[in-house]
Amino acid sequence: MKNRIFLSTPTTHGEEQKFIKEAFDTNWVAPLGKNVDEFEREMASYVGVKHAAALSAGTAALHLAVKLAGIKRGDVVFCSDLTFAATVNPVSYEGGVQVFIDSERETWNMDPKALEKAFEKYPECKMVMLVHLYGTPAKVDEIRAICDRHGATLIEDAAESLSATYKGSQTGTFGDFSVISFNGNKIITSSGGGMLLSNDEEAIKRARFYATQARDPAPHYQHSVIGYNYRMSNVVAGIGRGQLLHLDEHRDLKEKVYNRYKEGLAGLPLSLNPYPDYCKPNFWLSCILLDEGCGIEPYAIMDKLAEENIESRPIWKPMHLQPVFEGHDFIYCEDTPVSEDIFRRGLCLPSDIKMTEAEQDEVIRIIKSMF
Repeated sequence: MKNRIFLSTPTTHGEEQKFIKEAFDTNWVAPLGKNVDEFEREMASYVGVKHAAALSAGTAALHLAVKLAGIKRGDVVFCSDLTFAATVNPVSYEGGVQVFIDSERETWNMDPKALEKAFEKYPECKMVMLVHLYGTPAKVDEIRAICDRHGATLIEDAAESLSATYKGSQTGTFGDFSVISFNGNKIITSSGGGMLLSNDEEAIKRARFYATQARDPAPHYQHSVIGYNYRMSNVVAGIGRGQLLHLDEHRDLKEKVYNRYKEGLAGLPLSLNPYPDYCKPNFWLSCILLDEGCGIEPYAIMDKLAEENIESRPIWKPMHLQPVFEGHDFIYCEDTPVSEDIFRRGLCLPSDIKMTEAEQDEVIRIIKSMF
């Protein structure tokens, strides 16, 4: 059997071992330590925010962001519809109620027009959960302005978009709270883990408090509120520090993968995931959108690639179509919801930066053979 071509896997370089060794040599292998402190500082500096809390997962960071935003049981929260469930599940952890907002076609992200429509229906909403899908920045200016006008907290889920820029600024700098992920398939990884970002120093201190079981400053074990075991380990943070040294290199390699697909698939009845010229994605995943009526379904391409031991994935299934969120409201502007259309016609292609040109040519050849 041919070597498997993966969607997106970790790429390590060696510097990770230096930081891990330091943790072992100093016996700081338990949670917290120098690597955690430095990883927070280095990541905040890279993104361009003042403060960061290193946590056990991006989902943990999202949960604490929701909690810090003050969401209580029954509160309405506007959420990007086209995303992974981890974006919106933390709203449920705090008892909030998700209202899903459709995508627009220029970036596949939250539609500002649909968001404004949602505020007309739910003027009491005080929080918006925005995603930068597949590494492409959303229409941040419009969405930030709408949130400000309605007094809503903006949480920026930049889990997929680390190193992407919008009008010259990094994603992760636009929200009141922002979240990044270091899951194994992301542009850099710490094998797991995530980070909560904010310019609000007191909020980040509060996040660290919640993340270490909310232990009160007393000589005995005392807890006045419910806490969580959400802090990142010092060993994991060491992996992240080594990976951060190669973040821009990874982004450049992801862009090369995207551009080779764009060139190799030119002329076929399909397009790649789009982005406006005022932003620079990190090209985390390269995706195709088949033209309406082209006669080929995404699952047919996925099955054909699988026959050759090549991994591809469907586009995220929109949240309003998920059984667990049945009955939740969904706000859209077009006659056919954009998120449903992208899900129906889209496919994520192998985007691993270790994929050779010959391997990518094989992916392109198989797709071309189907038309």
